[in-house]
Amino acid sequence: MQPTVLVLNGPNLNLLGQREPELYGTVTLAEIEARCRTVAAGHGLGVDFRQSNHEGALVDAVQEGAAGIVINPAAYAHTSIALRDALATAGVPIVEVHLTNLHRREAFRHTSHTAAISDAVICGAGAHGYELALLHLAALLDGERPA
Repeated sequence: MQPTVLVLNGPNLNLLGQREPELYGTVTLAEIEARCRTVAAGHGLGVDFRQSNHEGALVDAVQEGAAGIVINPAAYAHTSIALRDALATAGVPIVEVHLTNLHRREAFRHTSHTAAISDAVICGAGAHGYELALLHLAALLDGERPA
């Protein structure tokens, strides 16, 4: 049985492709999901791909367990201690991803509570960031640790 990776998406990401395309691009969440499934399959991983606008649903998904987690917490990166705490107790590799470069945005976006407990953070690479996150997570699951 192949290990399953949780790819978790926070609030408003269901609007990708429509919402502020000048910031977030025109790729939809369904297209990102298809890309993630392709990359994961190439590394022998299954994908549980989810999106929710509700903080508790994201916490519940983390607590269900997975071999590893790729998470785009969206605005919850900056506000959710509950999500941060759930991730901290997951006991699996975690890669945080953001479509935009948070450090080029408003000051309140410069701090991510969830980044502090993630193994890596990828931001500013657009939809491609998910693929990079999965590649890195696959390496972590294979026991590779970056220097």
